[in-house]
Amino acid sequence: MKNYLTIDVEDYFQVAAFADIVSPQDWHGMDQRVQTNTNHILQMLKKYDVRATFFVLGWVAEKHPEVVRAIMEDGHEIGCHSYWHRNIYDLTPEEFRHDTVMAKNILEGICQRKITAYRAPSYSITSNSLWALGILKETGFTLDSSIFPIVHDRYGIPDSPRFRYTHAEQGLEEFPISTARIFGKNIPVSGGGYFRLFPYWFTKFALKRINEQEKQSFVFYLHPWEIDHGQPRFSEARLLSRFRHYNNLDKTMIRFERLLNDFDFVPLPNS
Repeated sequence: MKNYLTIDVEDYFQVAAFADIVSPQDWHGMDQRVQTNTNHILQMLKKYDVRATFFVLGWVAEKHPEVVRAIMEDGHEIGCHSYWHRNIYDLTPEEFRHDTVMAKNILEGICQRKITAYRAPSYSITSNSLWALGILKETGFTLDSSIFPIVHDRYGIPDSPRFRYTHAEQGLEEFPISTARIFGKNIPVSGGGYFRLFPYWFTKFALKRINEQEKQSFVFYLHPWEIDHGQPRFSEARLLSRFRHYNNLDKTMIRFERLLNDFDFVPLPNS
């Protein structure tokens, strides 16, 4: 069964976990590692002849257009991951529209084609920001992959559908971040920090359960900074934030290669 592989292209200093200690005004002066890390992922995907959808931050695309071009040259799809990586529920509709249009225009200028797939920073389309779907539709998007059907302190709509569906009012195709249904609860097993937290045997078991028992494709996600255990450390960040960000970074690439060997992947459709 074909599953959906997605890569959220942002640098280590742009994540929500460090938003309270790293200002966007400081981004230009930080050690830029996104190009090297993205290239490592591209090399791994080429080794296994896998294509993915890369949701690229507008700021990254503007500063490093060569990253976007390298992704395209390898045959992958490009989606939008906002410009500033700010949680949508912290923005006004006007601020969200401006951020989205700015990022979309930058990506389309580099790619020379329409960008129609969107993923919110930190999966921040929640019950408090569903209004964003209408703006995505108005600005030319047809596919969203921002909703995480779990309970979490920063994101999630626990009772939303677990697999592909259409938002009736906007007509957007939604590809939720995948969960495994275990003991009556939605367990996040589809990438990111959860991929680093759980042992690989459990991740493989849970993802196979989605494919084999539920007969569904899963959506997997990864960030380039997650393969970079040598990245600069923010010792002043909160303990929970440091744990979420730095846990098992040295194991990510090994696990990712095992994942590519154990499952079949394609980009999100129509992205």
